[in-house]
Amino acid sequence: MSTLLLRLEGPMQSWGVDSRFEVRFTERVPSKSGVLGLVCAALGKPREERAGDGHPALAALAALRMGVRVDQPGTVAVDYHTAGKPYADGSGGVMRASGGLRQETVISRRYYLADASFLVGLEGEDGALLTRLHAALRAPMWQLALGRKAFVPSAPVWLADGGPEGACWALPLAEALARYPWPEDAPARLPLVLECAPGDEAALGRRDVPLDFAGRRFALRYIRADWAARPSVEKEDGDVSVPADAEPA
Repeated sequence: MSTLLLRLEGPMQSWGVDSRFEVRFTERVPSKSGVLGLVCAALGKPREERAGDGHPALAALAALRMGVRVDQPGTVAVDYHTAGKPYADGSGGVMRASGGLRQETVISRRYYLADASFLVGLEGEDGALLTRLHAALRAPMWQLALGRKAFVPSAPVWLADGGPEGACWALPLAEALARYPWPEDAPARLPLVLECAPGDEAALGRRDVPLDFAGRRFALRYIRADWAARPSVEKEDGDVSVPADAEPA
């Protein structure tokens, strides 16, 4: 089992799961659909699934298990937007997704995370796929964004020290997230959000597994909260332990 690590850090991030209209909420940690959308942008993979186009299948990307280490939670903020003021001559308005114009001013409130930093892990058995994703993140085909196109990373998503030649860690997801160097001012424990099986008693459901980006179809994913302890801190009940001899590979 191998884990690819990514850094998602920026002045503004937004990870919406179920809001599409006038109120756009954000989750407190990156969504799987948002992270895989970023990976697809790095690959240059279009929204429409096209067999034989040379890109990894969306199903293969969605099968990767995801986890998040919250290095800096940030704060929730909101922007007040207006768009599409109609004019007397009938022009203006906002284009509907189904076609045609919405002839009224649209007011929306868009929530986001300010000054957050996350370490994201993608775990899978296909090391070649993870290595390919890592190479794409180093030289992305399209612009990378933290949930919205205007929210660009302030630090490279690609991690040069993710392992030998910057590939991935030959460790399970939770251990790789705990093992990676911590921020200097971090506390002794940091929150983890890990993808888990539906039968986990602590599991919460989130509909953020992309089945079809073009058709906006998503499946349910289960996550649970945990903690990562600094490798030098003695483990307490419930903390994630890390082997002292673990090496990236």
